[in-house]
Amino acid sequence: MKTLTGPTDHVVVVGAGLAGLAAALHLSGAGRRVTVVERDAGPGGRAGRLDLGGYRVDTGPTVLTMPDVLDEAFRAVGDSLGDRVDLVPLCPAYRALFADGSRLDVHTDAEVMEAEIASFAGAREALGYRGLRRWLEELYAVQIRRFIDANFDSPLRLLHPDLARLAALGGFGRLDRAVGRFLSDERLRRVFSFQSLYAGVAPSRALAAYAVIAYMDTVAGVYFPRGGMHAVPVAMAGSAERAGVVFRFGERVARLERRGRRVTAVVTDHDRIACDAVVLTPDLPVSYRLLGRAPRRPVRLRHAPSAVVLHVGTDRTWPQLAHHTLSFGQSWDTVFGELTVAGRLMSDPSVLITRPTATDPSLAPAGRHLHYVLAPCPNTETGPAAAHWGELGPRYRDDLVRELERRGLAGLGASVEEESLVTPADWTALGHAAGTPFSVAHTVAQTGPFRPRNLVAGTENAVLAGCGTTPGVGVPTVLLSGKLAAARVTGQGGAG
Repeated sequence: MKTLTGPTDHVVVVGAGLAGLAAALHLSGAGRRVTVVERDAGPGGRAGRLDLGGYRVDTGPTVLTMPDVLDEAFRAVGDSLGDRVDLVPLCPAYRALFADGSRLDVHTDAEVMEAEIASFAGAREALGYRGLRRWLEELYAVQIRRFIDANFDSPLRLLHPDLARLAALGGFGRLDRAVGRFLSDERLRRVFSFQSLYAGVAPSRALAAYAVIAYMDTVAGVYFPRGGMHAVPVAMAGSAERAGVVFRFGERVARLERRGRRVTAVVTDHDRIACDAVVLTPDLPVSYRLLGRAPRRPVRLRHAPSAVVLHVGTDRTWPQLAHHTLSFGQSWDTVFGELTVAGRLMSDPSVLITRPTATDPSLAPAGRHLHYVLAPCPNTETGPAAAHWGELGPRYRDDLVRELERRGLAGLGASVEEESLVTPADWTALGHAAGTPFSVAHTVAQTGPFRPRNLVAGTENAVLAGCGTTPGVGVPTVLLSGKLAAARVTGQGGAG
């Protein structure tokens, strides 16, 4: 594994999102002096917090899996996740509602889920689930240390016996076909393949290896931190500060000072901070602009679809909603074509509805409820430009509310007391390329060693972290990106 050359005693981390905080914890634990610079008034980045008339809204991810990855960051400084965050395992992990009126609760306990599927779709499908679960476990075991929690210096790094094992498991086939080997019920196939949208690829085009995300959701378990997802970066920042990390909030990085191939200082709109190395966690275009160079690629990067998010504080809720509810439309393949090729809004939307007050009522005023509706939409490269969302956004918001009312959330529109609508225009304003918070899609040409590397040629002492680089999109992988960036600095860990 390549590491930075020269001194690395003082490292400046740009960005206090999950990647930057993980990097800071791992760097501090390895004995480096660390300063974190963040443009916002507090930690979180994408995992931010919006106070909306007494409702405490998570503005970023709502699904937390693989808490051991998070615990590893705390343990780097002698702390622990259990001492810092009250994690609640969700049961069910998800509830799936289908257009035909059927309903399935997704459990992580194998016997409970097998019984649920037997009741839902019959004994044959339950047997297929048993085989699918074994396959997911094997897939995860082969991938985690060699292909996910690993820094790549060359595609030759793939030449390892684990590559043959992954191939033998069918990891290089297509996700929908791989899941279809075990399950014939189309509704069940959706439950175990929709996760590829997190990676920005339709199940019919995603590598079967990305079923590892379904492992994280449906086998390893889904959790929720009391106080909301924003409690995680707050706890990480508190742990890092106790370990000696210095935070400088409310400072925007203007430029990097260089001497030859080395960054010598991070210049903010307030100060100049001398450094021996720098970890950059903003979106790739921002980081490349600060570095003054971007790596050459044979084809331009493709970005994942974006999302419209509607946060609503309501005076009621609906009994069919679990903490996380997937509301599927009738169409499926058509939707992915609209999102990734045609650049149109979903004609028959499938959406994620999160009701965090089901687990933590303190996130809303007494007797009130908080709902988060996420509807995938095209990014601004394939779909409407950011400028069009000023008019399009409110119309689409009303369409979503009407559709959800038609699907059983009667009176949703009239129940809203507070709301916030987030569209690709807002993601663009936050600096997210192509107006998407999901960054670079996980196509075959943008996966593993072919994903933008966390080292940039021409700079000796800078490392990238975040969802645009290794290993990719999602809370666990973003945390790992911070760990892998720290490993480039310290030479400790991150070698797979």
